[in-house]
Amino acid sequence: MSARAPLALSARVELARLKTPFRITGHVMDRIDLLVCAVSRNGRTGRGEATGVYYHAENGASMLAQVEAVRSEVEAGITREALQDLLPPGGARNALDCALWDLEAQEAGIPVWQLAGLQPPAPLLTTFTLGADMPEVMGSRAAALKDVRALKLKLIGDGADADRVRAVRAAAPDTWIGVDANQAFDRAGTEALLPCLVEARVSLLEQPCAIGADETLAGLDAPMPLAADESAQTSADIERLAGIYDVINIKLDKTGGLTEALKMAHAAKAAGLGVMVGNMVGTSLSCGPAALVGQLCDVVDLDGPWHLSADREPPAIYRDGHLVCPPGGWGNAGKEAA
Repeated sequence: MSARAPLALSARVELARLKTPFRITGHVMDRIDLLVCAVSRNGRTGRGEATGVYYHAENGASMLAQVEAVRSEVEAGITREALQDLLPPGGARNALDCALWDLEAQEAGIPVWQLAGLQPPAPLLTTFTLGADMPEVMGSRAAALKDVRALKLKLIGDGADADRVRAVRAAAPDTWIGVDANQAFDRAGTEALLPCLVEARVSLLEQPCAIGADETLAGLDAPMPLAADESAQTSADIERLAGIYDVINIKLDKTGGLTEALKMAHAAKAAGLGVMVGNMVGTSLSCGPAALVGQLCDVVDLDGPWHLSADREPPAIYRDGHLVCPPGGWGNAGKEAA
């Protein structure tokens, strides 16, 4: 697709607060920076949002600087295809890519799902994530989530992880449970935890080891699927990870947008891998495009807006353990123009 008519670009950083501090391996957050980009042409405006990749030291200021550095190229009428070569994977490209999808769909008079060749979006059964805390606190929080059907627990390698898993399983005896170590373990630590995970009927073990140590997991006798998150950044990683992991966790901030995320999902499926979609926390504006990827996924972890003190209008809807993207939300404006 060749470059189109010029675009008007706006970009800003917003601050969003979490309901409670959220702890994962090596990181605690109580607020997040959001990069919000909008591209306009002929009275139509497409929007996109990104949180960035914290373990790549991305933040609001760094993402905004990346966008401003390519403002002239974007405003000249850049296409999504050209954007893939203009910016590297990460939050800045994600916000711009999603904004371009939104605008392109409006100009075509169709919703983004149709533009992307997907089926009409259905509600998604999603996990709800419990940040690492004292085992009794995590158990109490799990017990309070009456309508939740799937939980993801953050483990941090401090010696209390088995107790965390047992406490949550006792509080939620019939709920699907996955655990996410965010690189907290080595192979020996992973093997030591496996009996507890089996006893607690854990259904997914995500990113137990550090980026670059993936090969140490080769041949691991894990009865539940292993998922790659931090190790799986873009579609270029699929071939290397196949045979070590069973599932690839796709996040748009990592891939640099919906364009690469869809490519990654299809590449993972072609390689015989399961596909999962996640988020770095964000509002319904970032949840919308991720939910389209979720239509292709076996596991969905899109509870970002649920963790925030306030969401955008129209907000993401959580009902009976499912995510329902609002009819007037991101990517649906084209439906009204059809």
